[in-house]
Amino acid sequence: MKKELIETIEIPEGIEVNKEENMIIIKGKLGENKKEFKFGKINFEKKDNKIIIQCKNATKAEKKIINTTVAHIKNMIKGVSEKFEYKLKICFSHFPMTVKIENNKAKISNFLGEKISRIANIPENAEVTIDRDIITINSTDKEIAGQAAANFETATKIRNRDRRVFQDGIFIINKAGKEI
Repeated sequence: MKKELIETIEIPEGIEVNKEENMIIIKGKLGENKKEFKFGKINFEKKDNKIIIQCKNATKAEKKIINTTVAHIKNMIKGVSEKFEYKLKICFSHFPMTVKIENNKAKISNFLGEKISRIANIPENAEVTIDRDIITINSTDKEIAGQAAANFETATKIRNRDRRVFQDGIFIINKAGKEI
């Protein structure tokens, strides 16, 4: 059944929203976020301090697109007002590993006693700090912060060994304010 759907998002003070074709640009005190959306039949308007996303005769597909777009825009607004923070813990029981940041790569040395260092890529716009056994990742874009954290976890993935014995690795302990 088709019906009209309207979603509104309030824009807080100090945040500027612009639309250029399919690109939405949100600027705030901590930086800016850009994201390209495929709107299709969906109308995107900015009136006063509100963003209005609507579709006449919307089907389930358009409803999904609208809800996803609203969630992305809310995350973009939250990111430029307060950065997303991910925390990871370096855990080892057999061999003490070291993590060093060089340019846009993290070098993980002596993981499971391996001679060759493992490398995790750090996306642009992600700020990584290491304090003993805690790695902190900050970014205005939630997707970039999450990808950087995932890169650390996958770089220390253990294969061909018993996971009950070899519990070494780098693990996410805090996801954008949510304890895991």
